[in-house]
Amino acid sequence: MHLTIDISDDFLIMLKEQQEEFIKTMLFHHALMLYRKNKLSLGKAAELAGYDRLDFIQKLQFENEAVFDYEANLVNEMVNNVGQTLALLEKNQ
Repeated sequence: MHLTIDISDDFLIMLKEQQEEFIKTMLFHHALMLYRKNKLSLGKAAELAGYDRLDFIQKLQFENEAVFDYEANLVNEMVNNVGQTLALLEKNQ
């Protein structure tokens, strides 16, 4: 798909950005918004932004964005499941 957006050159001059840099930043922030809203997976958000998954994660970290934003109860459940799994493994050794 090809998308065309008309933006005045004045914005690029004001922001002191080249067109390619501006487009990449717009794509990143739109992909980030869709990822935050759980509309895109991490991999698909990276693809939309023009990054591979690892580079996208590094960009998120650089921007102080949560890579994985789980609710507290889900984190607690995962920790409990890990604890139960470790206990079973130790018991079977």
